[in-house]
Amino acid sequence: MKELTLATLIAVFEEMFGGWLFWLLVAVAAIVTAAYLFVLIRDRSLSMKKFLLAQISMPFGAVAAVLLVLRVTDSQLTDLGGPIDVILFLGIAAVGAIGTSILVYSVESFLWPPKTRGLDGDNQAVTEEPLGSKPV
Repeated sequence: MKELTLATLIAVFEEMFGGWLFWLLVAVAAIVTAAYLFVLIRDRSLSMKKFLLAQISMPFGAVAAVLLVLRVTDSQLTDLGGPIDVILFLGIAAVGAIGTSILVYSVESFLWPPKTRGLDGDNQAVTEEPLGSKPV
């Protein structure tokens, strides 16, 4: 393997995860990303309350991603061979944490969309004021 191309990476991941699981993971990632972009465009802002809960879920996503890779590759943590394996597992954990955070934020935003009080003079939706502030 002299060149590292996208086709090579896809072939390796299909071999490692199996064709159906790899493409299922790709499809889920695409759907979650599209939902997150939709929520950001629709809400036009980030809700810190929802973002906090999404951040709290990150460790669970990191552990789940590492366990998924260990299960699929039929490996154990004792099989780690050196620093590059630890770096790879930290990368897998980081991707799992970020993906879970995006998923949780998107689900929260679909379940509890921001409340609107009506339209302002420019026909723009006026969203609910942050906690602790009084509307003028």
